[in-house]
Amino acid sequence: MAVERGKEVIRKEAEALKKLAENLDESFDRAVELLLKTKGRVVLTGVGKSGLICKKIAATLSSTGTPAFFLHPSDAAHGDLGMLRGEDTVIAISNSGETQELLNIVPIIKSFGIPIIAITNQPDSTLARLSDVVLLLHVEEEACPLNLAPTTSTTATLALGDAIAVALMEAKGFTSEDFARFHPGGKLGIRLSKVKDIMRKGKEIPKVTPETLLKDVIFEISSKKLGTALVEKGGKLVGIITDGDLRRAFERGASFKTRAEEIMTKNPKKISGDLFAEEALKIMEEHKITVLPVVNEKNEILGIVHLHDILGRRIL
Repeated sequence: MAVERGKEVIRKEAEALKKLAENLDESFDRAVELLLKTKGRVVLTGVGKSGLICKKIAATLSSTGTPAFFLHPSDAAHGDLGMLRGEDTVIAISNSGETQELLNIVPIIKSFGIPIIAITNQPDSTLARLSDVVLLLHVEEEACPLNLAPTTSTTATLALGDAIAVALMEAKGFTSEDFARFHPGGKLGIRLSKVKDIMRKGKEIPKVTPETLLKDVIFEISSKKLGTALVEKGGKLVGIITDGDLRRAFERGASFKTRAEEIMTKNPKKISGDLFAEEALKIMEEHKITVLPVVNEKNEILGIVHLHDILGRRIL
């Protein structure tokens, strides 16, 4: 059955990854140290499936604080070697270590004084001999039943690339704030956006004072279209009034001349502008509310964030 073949493939690749982890040695330390000292970019190069893995590793490195890009060996041999700079470091990937297109450019790269880290399965290969640091995959066979199609080897290479990226992240002290700067779009970008970056400010904030009459509270809530109004005194947050508060107040006999302080909710939930939008969403979901006042350490109103400000940016 196909499912049994699938399980076998996954088991083989999992075993290969375990062996790779067990055999990781000081060469990995040297590679990471070399990359940490790199003042330029990290350039990934490889052919075929290895080239595809290069692109993924380059993308992961770039998004985690290490500038990197993919350079195809054939393009490099036809002028794109000019993209390299002396302060770069090259990671060359070849399972056999004998990929001719790659070997055509490696001596030239070395002549530029650029260090080369090889990722290969063959310690005695030409690529390994020409490289400054060699990271071995230790893959005994591919998951392919013919032992031909790159399967286990590409999985191991991908995992090794992730290991390098994570080690560099930690060594550089790369933070979630740094990650957010490189991911301004999509779900990750919004989750890691600061509340102060998405909150409504200035005239967009619906605000009234404790003495404001309900007729004016209603106008403020309706005009700002957030279904709420913050109650401030001396610039500080003292309460909040929602559509629901208004409805319940009128049911209890309030009038248009009732003051805001008589129906407001005191000490409402609030948030710091320095926290992430993800935290704002968590508070809203936990307390079943749709808005959060944004205040500073003195409880002064800085802004307001609405559930739609987050959902509208596709955090979910």
